[in-house]
Amino acid sequence: MSRIKAFGLFWWDFLIGDDWVVAAAVVIGLGATYILSQSTTIPTWWLMPVVVLAILPVTIQRMMPKR
Repeated sequence: MSRIKAFGLFWWDFLIGDDWVVAAAVVIGLGATYILSQSTTIPTWWLMPVVVLAILPVTIQRMMPKR
């Protein structure tokens, strides 16, 4: 396997492999933070903690075994 392919597979497994929902929420949150920061003068640092607090219960619920 080429080193470039191995490097790409490492990052894919590291970012997406564990839980793709969390990875997607982070990307969407970062994009929304950027868009909001470009369209307003108010601070937008608070958006990522809100995204994390919103996705955390969803992720935990998905990981819990079904009864």
